[in-house]
Amino acid sequence: MPLRPDGRLTHDLMPGEKGPQDACGVFGVWAPGEEVAKLTYFGLYALQHRGQESAGIAASNGEQILVYKDMGLVSQVFDETALDALTGHLAVGHCRYSTTGAVTWENAQPTLGATAGGTVALGHNGNLTNSAELVNLVAERYGAQRRGELARGNTTDTALITALLAGDADHTLAQTALEVLPRLRGAFSLVFMDEGTLYAARDPQGVRPLVLGRLQRGWVVASETPALDIVGASYVRDVEPGELITIDADGLRSERFAEPERAGCVFEYVYLARPDNTINGRSVHASRVAMGRTLAREHPVEADLVIPTPESGTPAAVGYAAESGIPFGQGLTKNAYVGRTFIQPSDTLRQLGIRLKLNPLKEVIRGKRLVVVDDSIVRGNTQRALIRMLREAGAAEVHVRISSPPVKWPCFYGIDFASRAELIANGLSAAEIGQSLGADSLGYISVDGMIEATEQPASQLCAACFTGKYPIELPAAEQLGKHLLEQAELPLGAPEDGLTQVSVGAGAASALDHP
Repeated sequence: MPLRPDGRLTHDLMPGEKGPQDACGVFGVWAPGEEVAKLTYFGLYALQHRGQESAGIAASNGEQILVYKDMGLVSQVFDETALDALTGHLAVGHCRYSTTGAVTWENAQPTLGATAGGTVALGHNGNLTNSAELVNLVAERYGAQRRGELARGNTTDTALITALLAGDADHTLAQTALEVLPRLRGAFSLVFMDEGTLYAARDPQGVRPLVLGRLQRGWVVASETPALDIVGASYVRDVEPGELITIDADGLRSERFAEPERAGCVFEYVYLARPDNTINGRSVHASRVAMGRTLAREHPVEADLVIPTPESGTPAAVGYAAESGIPFGQGLTKNAYVGRTFIQPSDTLRQLGIRLKLNPLKEVIRGKRLVVVDDSIVRGNTQRALIRMLREAGAAEVHVRISSPPVKWPCFYGIDFASRAELIANGLSAAEIGQSLGADSLGYISVDGMIEATEQPASQLCAACFTGKYPIELPAAEQLGKHLLEQAELPLGAPEDGLTQVSVGAGAASALDHP
């Protein structure tokens, strides 16, 4: 069961329904004298909402990199024994939601690869758009027997980046990265490491967030500021678009591999990021409250109560209530203990599936004209069931307000939406969608209103899923798709001589051990 940006389980997915999912969360730490694996574990815990399919941590003691990864949530993958085995002074971690490649152990991150001078471990948040071109580049440079040991069968764009960082004996990893990074297209926020150095890089558009923090005895990079907070790091700044950061015993250095062409994802403000996150100086929570205020001005209605769909609809509902003067209330109670389950309900129970997560407070909503605020509508199945449930509980009217515009276009930069054919807003007006859902009225915030609430220039945001205007040029349709690399013949070879694969833990870890 996917998690919402606040770290709790999502309310708005009916059994079998898939909502928008982000690509991944990344975390890196360089801190001699600290338990870096445990810092990374808690950093990933704070980023769990960004990916729940698999998790992994790589750590280095200066001579050897070990990586431990497995399928599942961070808390399911790691225990004290696993973390105690990951010793050293630097580490990188990753929690995954797949936007390229299948949901398999082989595709879990961090990835490992051999370089001319050692080993590289890498975690990636985002999605590349020129993977087909990069497959050819890997084959051209290293042939069918790649220079770099990756998990056999890895079919992700992250594997391609790792392969290209193999480099040669005449270049350091940093020099190789400065040559490779400009060849990448699409969204990428990267943390990677060799035996002694931590690196972080962000695409020239800065589509996905990446922040830099300071520990008393080291540095941290992470997808979101709450991951800094949880490990006691102070926020320093965002990693700049087109920037490569290097951190080692000589300190922190910054180099630019491309000029910034800012196009940060506006959906981070709407849904993806935690509400306690700050992106480019703007509080996500404040943005969502402002979206609710704008929504009240753009779509007023006479009603008795404003209620959110917990939890991600709450800030916008607070803003809507404050601007409209309609009282705010909690009309839905949530089961905080709903977790992942492999028990499939019967058809009868499946129809009641939303009640496993939400149940109406009948005494609060009976006889009331309700404004129900949510962050987005994808297919509409959940909202339809929710409206029916509220009416059965005695609501007199149900007016739905959405704090993002209609989602009409797919994302190629790291969000896995439903296909365009499945998006309810594709081909229907707001009035027709509202009628289909069974609502008395439906109102979406405008694109301009949403962007204004972020306090970011419209020219520096990507709103392609709402407008169809993609800031990074896309290749031909046949060169796109989640499973593109599974259909291609990736040049994945066996380990090079001198590299030994080592198992650590219950089959969930591997390492490159240099003799």
